[in-house]
Amino acid sequence: MKIYVKNMACVSCKVVVTDALEELKIPFYKVELGEIDTHQDVSEEDKSVLNGKLRKAGLELLEKKQGILIERIRQIMIDYVYNSDGKPDMKFSVLLRKELNLTYTYLANFYSEVESTTIEQFMIALKIERVKELLIFGEDTISEISYKLNYSSAAHLSTQFKRVTGLTPSHFKNLKERRRIAIQNI
Repeated sequence: MKIYVKNMACVSCKVVVTDALEELKIPFYKVELGEIDTHQDVSEEDKSVLNGKLRKAGLELLEKKQGILIERIRQIMIDYVYNSDGKPDMKFSVLLRKELNLTYTYLANFYSEVESTTIEQFMIALKIERVKELLIFGEDTISEISYKLNYSSAAHLSTQFKRVTGLTPSHFKNLKERRRIAIQNI
């Protein structure tokens, strides 16, 4: 049985979910971003208790197909931004269409209706948060970051970063207080 979890965006979230499942003695065989695969059906009572534990960590079980599709779109976007080092093999719209077996136009319209933002706007927000993270770590240059995140140039990244944050990447890097936002709060 698959159980879908909203706001799972990192390895720490997987640990929280795994710990909750083990504490509740719910047998499972895999926990991935946004998904739990269990050996057998989970009772509604167990789901309710699990949901209560997950809510304390900012996570939530999804029940409706609409929420599940939105979360799948978000997880694919997060994976695309956070787990690709360099130019991806295909455009994001093609990847999304292939992963979900639905047209990009349908997915974009559906996402906009439900989330009151576009896939493109959310993707930009994700990329900017990733840029902030990479700037804070200080291991990569702006050019290397722009390549990793599939920007056409460092200038394009800098322009978009300034438009979203009001700061240049260099100025942001020099700030003592780091202005990062958790992915689930975007």
